[in-house]
Amino acid sequence: MRSKLQQAGLLFTGLCAGVLISLNFPANADKAALAPLPITELRALANVFNAIKQSYVEPVEDKALITEAISGMLTGLDPHSAYLDEEAFKDLQVSTQGEFGGLGIEVGMEDGFVKVISPIEDTPAFRAGVQAGDLIVKLDDTPVKGMTLAEAVKQMRGKPGTKIVLTIARSGVDKPVIVTITREVIQVRSVKSKLVEPGYGYLRVAQFQESTAKDLTRHAVQLYKDGDLRGLVLDLRNDPGGLLHGAVGVSAAFLPADVLVVSTDGRTPDAKRKYEAKPEDYLRGTRTDFLQDLPAAIKSVPMVVLVNGGSASASEIVAGALQDHKRAVVMGTQTFGKGSVQTILPLSESTAIKLTTARYYTPNGRSIQAKGIEPDIKVEDPRDTGAPQRVREADLRGHLENDKDPEAEARAAELRKNADAAKDEEADGKAEPFKRIEPASADDFQFQQALNLLKGLQIIQNKD
Repeated sequence: MRSKLQQAGLLFTGLCAGVLISLNFPANADKAALAPLPITELRALANVFNAIKQSYVEPVEDKALITEAISGMLTGLDPHSAYLDEEAFKDLQVSTQGEFGGLGIEVGMEDGFVKVISPIEDTPAFRAGVQAGDLIVKLDDTPVKGMTLAEAVKQMRGKPGTKIVLTIARSGVDKPVIVTITREVIQVRSVKSKLVEPGYGYLRVAQFQESTAKDLTRHAVQLYKDGDLRGLVLDLRNDPGGLLHGAVGVSAAFLPADVLVVSTDGRTPDAKRKYEAKPEDYLRGTRTDFLQDLPAAIKSVPMVVLVNGGSASASEIVAGALQDHKRAVVMGTQTFGKGSVQTILPLSESTAIKLTTARYYTPNGRSIQAKGIEPDIKVEDPRDTGAPQRVREADLRGHLENDKDPEAEARAAELRKNADAAKDEEADGKAEPFKRIEPASADDFQFQQALNLLKGLQIIQNKD
């Protein structure tokens, strides 16, 4: 038996080595990637594979074992790398178009549970009261512990009209929060706008999709139809991010032509890029530069960008670019801090891996990773004092460190300490319960302070 296991292990080691050698990644390979294969470690992997095949209590298909091995390699790297099976790969492609079936939440993994980064506006999860920082511990009757993120997302998605019960652990709440949500076709309206009063406009970007920059152009033109604006608020709060070229396009709408928007740096030549406010860096699948339709005045109108702990990735790129070029005042609270780039590398026509390949840097060279964008003017949401339910990149197990700011981790620890104190207050019944408000309404305290700034009125940073 042992002899057969060793022979099979050697065969599997050879197979693994052969597969790795045959993989052709010329654009991504560097000298380190071409180093000799770790035969001893591959033999250990092969021995485990064959021990399972020989001795596990039930038969396991080879494909399932290899898939789990791939998934484990990727999820062990950082919170954002993952293996995309056929369904997950298809869902990713569909979701970037702005329409998919599900609940409407941006999620990650934390301590084996699904952690809500941000609910997407006007979706079933948002309306059901799911909050940023919630830990989803059970899906219907199935515990989440032990699932991969892809498996959990797969279970949350389904046919529109079907229901799912989420069991949630929420900070400051002693008992599990149980919500029943009906799945819908999620049609995310990427951009919203309104003229809040004569001369003052409001643009809201909920998520960065294929058409976000084009949609923003259309909304901006509408805001200017009755004449120039005296002030504009760009709302990126609770925007979980999305496509990079969408962020470059939105930034380019307000910045001078050809200035640097964001740069990326990684180990491979492809990961070292500079993205500028020019058509070749934000157009995709079209030759028409839709930003040419923008009113010229939008390049100089006084602006405030609203951000909070739910502003992540692409929204942080926009906030950082407008802040570094002194084009807008950034107001709100510190952003999420997802400053890493994920590249989709297809393995076949129907499967792929999502691999972290680079870090984002603002035009001034600041790293967003595990730090986020610090607002020029800090204005807290009175419903969310101390951010007790906010989770940030720095809170996620296995996150990449900030290579430009060694003190970022210490500041993140201080934020967590303050959040823990706020949780204690909430548990004691001293903190007000979280409640939904309509963005850009009279009840939206942060928006009202942005409007005050644009009008030259006094700003209240904290509402007692």
